Amino acid sequence: MYKLYYAPDSAAMGIRTVLEEIGAPYALLDTSIEIGGPRPAEQLAINPNGWVPVLLWDGGAMYEAAAITIYLCDRHPEARLGPAPDDPTRPLFLQTLVYFSNAVQNAYQLTYYPHRFADTPDGEDGAIRRGIRRLRETWGVIDDQLGTNDWVLGARFSAADIYLYMLTTWLSPDMAHPPLDDFPNVARIAVKVAQRPSVRTVYGT
Repeated sequence: MYKLYYAPDSAAMGIRTVLEEIGAPYALLDTSIEIGGPRPAEQLAINPNGWVPVLLWDGGAMYEAAAITIYLCDRHPEARLGPAPDDPTRPLFLQTLVYFSNAVQNAYQLTYYPHRFADTPDGEDGAIRRGIRRLRETWGVIDDQLGTNDWVLGARFSAADIYLYMLTTWLSPDMAHPPLDDFPNVARIAVKVAQRPSVRTVYGT
């Protein structure tokens, strides 16, 4: 059984959705994503940053959502959530997941956690403004990449589509984020992902 350190509205929701798609048994371990909120000692021992997701299984543990996604896809090939290493779409799969993690998620961090990017409170508004611009830039890159594809990888649904959907749920008009409708190809795929039973279970869509 997998164990997943989990908090609502966090990247752990994407990993839980992948586990639902795989059909593997798992247990959720409650934690916090609030600044200064309590984190279990076991979670911090694995990921001293205090972030989620953190995944545990017999004999192993890891953190970072993109890495966990790749690991689960490779460990459960029968679920067909990720291309095999020799599949022609494997490079695009890896490229997109890393871009989601390193570029799109970083843009969100600028808006949700500006104190991490500013030396003083006076600099936080500038970090937020840059994050909003960066969200528009990075989602624009993904929208152009998708084009008329049915899914991120073309004709085939994959865990990259789950990751895309997860990131779209973080767009917030209250934060002056660009609306999802500004990225029609992203929005089109997100709507389809939202209809999957795994997503409805996790996100209540």
